[in-house]
Amino acid sequence: MNTLQVLGYEIRSKNAGPFFLTIDVFCKDSDNFAQLVAQPKLQASAIAELFRRPAESISVFPIEALNVIKISLPRPVVQGALQDRDMHGAQWAFILLDALGAGEEDRS
Repeated sequence: MNTLQVLGYEIRSKNAGPFFLTIDVFCKDSDNFAQLVAQPKLQASAIAELFRRPAESISVFPIEALNVIKISLPRPVVQGALQDRDMHGAQWAFILLDALGAGEEDRS
């Protein structure tokens, strides 16, 4: 598989209210979008395992008209709680990038 970094030209995560996060993967074109939608590691069950959440709590929305994959998952703690280590939800995309091996060629 090509890395997510190659197929997705922009990946970002952010809050979706105080209880949920969203990760957006913007693809370069419809071919790259189709490859990523078919990627087993981007299915709800694999994402649930990666983020240690129940599978039924993960939603994956492939938006073909925009070549975007939107992933929604519950925050581990409510935004702003004492245990919250990422108030804006901006760091969650890195977990997905690491799991898919994105950027490995840049680390050598």
